[in-house]
Amino acid sequence: MTWKKKLLKIAPLAVCGIIGSLLFTNDASAHGYIDNGRSSLCKQGLNKNCGPIQYEPQSVEGIGNFPQSGPADGSIAGGGHFPDLDVQTATRWHKVNMTGGKNTFAWTFTAAHSTAEWKYYITKKGWDPNKPLTRADLEFISKVDGGNKQPAKKVSHVIDVPTDRTGYHVILGVWEIADTPNAFYQVVDVNLQNGGPVQPDTVAPSVPTNVASAAQTPTSIDLAWNASTDNIGVHHYDVYRNGVKIQTVTDTKVTDNFLTANTAYTYTVKAVDNAGNESNASAPITVKTKELPAVDTVAPSAPTSLHSMGETETTVDLMWNASTDNVGVKHYEIYRNGVKVKTVTGTTALDTGLQANTEYSYTVKAVDAAGNVSEVSNTLVVKTKQSTTNPGVAAWDRTKVYVKGNRVLFNGLEYEAKWWTLGNEPATSDAWKLVTPTATVDWNATKSYEGGERVVFEGKKYEAKWWTLNETPGTASVWRLI
Repeated sequence: MTWKKKLLKIAPLAVCGIIGSLLFTNDASAHGYIDNGRSSLCKQGLNKNCGPIQYEPQSVEGIGNFPQSGPADGSIAGGGHFPDLDVQTATRWHKVNMTGGKNTFAWTFTAAHSTAEWKYYITKKGWDPNKPLTRADLEFISKVDGGNKQPAKKVSHVIDVPTDRTGYHVILGVWEIADTPNAFYQVVDVNLQNGGPVQPDTVAPSVPTNVASAAQTPTSIDLAWNASTDNIGVHHYDVYRNGVKIQTVTDTKVTDNFLTANTAYTYTVKAVDNAGNESNASAPITVKTKELPAVDTVAPSAPTSLHSMGETETTVDLMWNASTDNVGVKHYEIYRNGVKVKTVTGTTALDTGLQANTEYSYTVKAVDAAGNVSEVSNTLVVKTKQSTTNPGVAAWDRTKVYVKGNRVLFNGLEYEAKWWTLGNEPATSDAWKLVTPTATVDWNATKSYEGGERVVFEGKKYEAKWWTLNETPGTASVWRLI
């Protein structure tokens, strides 16, 4: 039986009390999950009412060096950050049938950290499945040396699961990171069937439905479909073009590249579970790539009337008249003091992270889809306002440890630490919150935002209505245009 894991970033440090319990980072470069782990089955819909983890099953992280440190007892399954995962009863979670002995646990990493080791634990004989999971419930069963190296995207471990117990048990996998103090946690709920025959899984997943293409280019076609369901869990999808399998993906979308322009292709999709059971093919869909456009050598007209709509201590709000083009303007490039600093699709841009009481020179160029660049706009020279920032606040120091409540200056803005942090840049890390009144920063897909925080995206200002991560302003309902 095969498993995969995705884990995120959270960090409660039991020995450090409240400060440690709030420590987590948002490093999107390293997430992973175990297939058929508790959070993965939340995304698949086999586990219900899981909270936000159902949208980000890869997001379970805490302080490492488990069990000496790490999430507090009762918060192990959720890494101290996803309490919905910590609910523990004998019937709360979907269980996967397993026989003791050698079992394969397959991990999937979106991008890898240098790894110290992987460790595996299982609940003891006689544990109480109706009480929160604690260290006292667990016993160590195996570890795998990571060699302080970055693992591949997919890593499998053959672990010897005890054969001296039956029924519902929890297996905990811990991915100990070598280059940060954190570790990734995830639990797998299993039904151990030792001492008797195990019924093989012969049930195929349901057929993928509503296969559709929302976008095409002369050389690519985007496909998406509704997820299949399975009695155990869907492992992956096989995508077929003209009857030939071309890709295997774990998501419900794919881009088929390197195609021929103005050509029709027929696609089907099949779902496959861990036992290798394959669904019937989806209904076929025929999609045609777009024609190659005629060569465009005409540049857009130069943007005109570049001016400032307002300045703060750290921002300049720019606006200009739209350019024209024989085909169409794709975007605008904003230059500050001769250096390109932004690319936007509209005719406004908020330049952020500036120094107070400082003069800046701006120009704008228009670019079309063929890459033709316009002449430069008029030059705008503008000065930011005098600083009113608390003079007692020092600049952020990458080598300094900060704890909750510490304030720093970064790119002219004031930030406050939400928990213990070291080396995490205030503008991009969840360890910091922006406290400069009415300040606005560029949206970052890898950073989470709390309700009330403001960002700039494609030249427009947005305010978060509630907590959000990787939801694009202008398209997600969590953002309000201001």
